[in-house]
Amino acid sequence: MLEPKSCPHCLGWGLLFMRRCGGCSSFARPGSDGRCVGCAGYGPLRKGYCRLCWCQARTDAAAAGARAESLLPELRHHQLFFAHMAPLWERVPRARQPKYERRGRPRRPDPPPASPPGGWLQPALFDVCRDFTRIDPDQHTGPDNPWLAWARHTAHRLGEVRGWPRKVRFGVDRALIILMSRHIGDDVVRHSELYPALRPRRLNMELTIEVLDHVGVFLDDRTPSFEHWLQRKLDGIAPGIRRDVEHWIRLLHDGGPRSQPRDEATVWNYLNRVRPVLIDWSGRYDHLREVTRDDVLAQLDALHGSQRQHTLIVLRSLFGRAKKSGTIFKNPTGRIRVGQRESGIIQPLDPEHIDNSVAAVTKPADRLVLALAAVHAARSGAIRRLQLDDLDIGNRKLTIDGRSRRLDDLTLRVAREWLEFRRRRWPDTVNPHLLINKITALGTGPVSQVSLTAPLRGQAATLEQLRVDRQLEEALAHGPDALHLAEVFGLDEKTAIRYANSARAILERPLETDPATSPRTHGSTP
Repeated sequence: MLEPKSCPHCLGWGLLFMRRCGGCSSFARPGSDGRCVGCAGYGPLRKGYCRLCWCQARTDAAAAGARAESLLPELRHHQLFFAHMAPLWERVPRARQPKYERRGRPRRPDPPPASPPGGWLQPALFDVCRDFTRIDPDQHTGPDNPWLAWARHTAHRLGEVRGWPRKVRFGVDRALIILMSRHIGDDVVRHSELYPALRPRRLNMELTIEVLDHVGVFLDDRTPSFEHWLQRKLDGIAPGIRRDVEHWIRLLHDGGPRSQPRDEATVWNYLNRVRPVLIDWSGRYDHLREVTRDDVLAQLDALHGSQRQHTLIVLRSLFGRAKKSGTIFKNPTGRIRVGQRESGIIQPLDPEHIDNSVAAVTKPADRLVLALAAVHAARSGAIRRLQLDDLDIGNRKLTIDGRSRRLDDLTLRVAREWLEFRRRRWPDTVNPHLLINKITALGTGPVSQVSLTAPLRGQAATLEQLRVDRQLEEALAHGPDALHLAEVFGLDEKTAIRYANSARAILERPLETDPATSPRTHGSTP
């Protein structure tokens, strides 16, 4: 029959063929999943009655001790209730038997002791990359695998020694189940296979790699960033010149039989400085042996100051290595003087900048770092290398890079605050370094350089500037004595002389006087 009905999208009323609810006489959408509109759409009709009618019938039947279906024909009302509250048809929750004792779930047993799997194994015919993303750790695939048992036992020992928290230990164990449950023979776990399996699950990759490395099944197949950088920087250079430059750069980076490897930042600066010169020569020459002394002087004449000096030093290193390897006959940079670099006068920091840096640090570790740099003139690398044994609270001594000094009251107070915070935050860590964070607390390595400099980022007085200002303050307070500075801070001779010269220039600066031409300095009247 033709009855009014509310639209299921906008609830507007229209004239459609409908079925009426037998209990509350409300209209429902026709079809197998038709819902009662008047009853707020609590489900399709069942035996001609909506869901709300069935719920009301169950409530009345529970009180009368009858069946709910027998009370449906006599039902003519609904018990109203507030929205988003517990409906009447929800039964009272039954008292469940506790699954565990009052202390909660028992502690998961430790993995049993295991030994490295031995015996003869069939070697693999060829290497195949495996897909660990399809393995579900909840299924415990291959729990009897001896390689998995050995890896879990190794992780358990490392966790006890390093003081890993319970959540970290469970995460590493879950990662080992994914990676080692199907391990056989001389298989290896590559970094390219490990990353897509652990990173989406947010499992700790660094600690898992450390465990796999202890077991001896990890293979780091990543290409070093230095290789990508080198190939990008050598692009555009002539092949003959490129061979000598690449050999020179790799020897600086990796070292050789008679040369020590340089710092990676030094290698970057060397190649970045000489690359424009090499590209210019690549347009005219095919080999470094074609470069003459005039070509070198022409490149140096276009530069001034420290850029000219640095470029000449880098070219000397390049041509010296090429001549030693026999690829050139004569060094074109010979007898070209570098010259003495003039150093400016070091100026003290403004008190306002120092106060801003002090106000910017709020954490105990940051305050300790600031005190070490501003009071003891410690470099950031020396601060990172500090061990717990280097701090002697009882005797009030601090050892920085092998040089012992007495602790002042300020450094002693912030050091005690940091040690108390460290004890409360990481009570089980075995990291011997004085400064640790949430990442290094699980291992034995030092904190990163960024973690030290980040709190003072954007400030006018950084850690390096505070260190320089402390050494200049010592020279101003005790006189421009280079020997005293070298003894107190362990400075190089040239560095100590530079600080002494800067202090002498500041102390001998003439006093400012009023100009003699001022009309009020000769007894004039206003």
